[in-house]
Amino acid sequence: MKDTAVSLSLAQLPSRALSGERAADFLALTKPRVMLLAVFTALVGLVVAPGHRDPLLALVAMVAIAAGAGAAGVLNMWYDADIDAVMARTSRRPIPRGTIARGEALAFGLVLACSAVVILGFAANLTAAALLAGTILFYVVAYTMWLKRRTPQNIVIGGAAGALPPVIGWAAAGGGVGLEPLILFLIIFLWTPPHFWALSLNRADDYGRAGVPMLPVVAGRAATTRQILIYSGALLPISLLPWALGLAGALYGLAAAVCGGTLVLLARQLDRRRDADRGTAQRLFAFSIVYLFILFAALLASNGSDRWPPMRTGGAASIAVDWAQASSMAHPAQTARDPATLARGGI
Repeated sequence: MKDTAVSLSLAQLPSRALSGERAADFLALTKPRVMLLAVFTALVGLVVAPGHRDPLLALVAMVAIAAGAGAAGVLNMWYDADIDAVMARTSRRPIPRGTIARGEALAFGLVLACSAVVILGFAANLTAAALLAGTILFYVVAYTMWLKRRTPQNIVIGGAAGALPPVIGWAAAGGGVGLEPLILFLIIFLWTPPHFWALSLNRADDYGRAGVPMLPVVAGRAATTRQILIYSGALLPISLLPWALGLAGALYGLAAAVCGGTLVLLARQLDRRRDADRGTAQRLFAFSIVYLFILFAALLASNGSDRWPPMRTGGAASIAVDWAQASSMAHPAQTARDPATLARGGI
C-alpha cells in the first residue's frame, strides 16, 4: 500500500509542476514589474490624499487597482502576440511560446478587468472605478490597438494611461480630482517618453523588424535623444511643483531637485553622443526607474502623516482675504481702530 501511494504521488508531480508553470505564465501576462510601479504610484496618491480612509477598504482598493493594471498588461499581450513573436525582447512571453493560448489570455484579461472595476467601485467610489475603467480602455484600445502601430508619438499620447494610477488612488481616497493629482499625472506623463525612448534606442532594430514606428526607427537616434532631453528638461520644474506650492516638504523638494537634475544631465550626455552609445541609453533607462520610485517615495515620506491640504480655487484674491482674516484675528483691536485699513481690504 505504501509503495502504491508513493507511485501515485510521483505520477502526480508532472501535472502539479505543469499547473505551477501555467500559474506563473498567467502571472507573467500581467507584466508584474510594470504593474508594481503603477500600484506604488497609486498607493502614494491614495495615502497623501486629504482625509482618512478605512484601512481594510483601502487595501481592497489597492488590490483592485493592481488587478486593473494587470488586466491592461494581459490584454496588451493578447493583442500584441504577433509583434511579440517577432521581437527578441518579447519572444519568450507566454503567448508566443505557446504556453498560453490567445483565447485564454483574452478571457483572463476581461475577467480581471471587469472584476477590478466592480470591486473598486464598491471598495472606494464610482469616480475611482470610472477612472480605472477608462485607463484600461485607453491603454488597450487607444494605445495598443491604434497608436502603437501607427505613430511615433505612441509613447507620448499612450503615456496618459500610465500616468493615471496616482489619480485613481487619489480618487479612491475620496479626494476627488483636482490640481494635486493633476500634478502627479503630469510628472509621470512627462517621465514616460524619456523612459521608453531610452529603452527603444537600444531596441530600434527589434521595433523596426516588428513594424512598430517607435521614434528611433522613424526619426533616427539624434532626433530621439533631443526629444529625451526636452522632456527631461520639462519634467524638472513640474516635479518641483508639489514643493513650490507647499504641498510637499523639503525632503521631497530635495529629492525632486537632485533626481531631476541627474536625469537632465544623463539626457544631455546622451544627446551629445551621436554614435550608437548603448551604455548611456541603458543608464538613463535604468535611472529613470529609480527616479520615479525615489520621487514618489519622498512624496510619501513627506506627506505620510500630513495629508495634502485642499487647494484653494479663488486665486490671489482668496489668499488675500484669508491673510486679512488671519491678521484681524491676530490684532482685533488695531483693526477696529483703523477704518482706513478696512477700506483698503484689510491689507
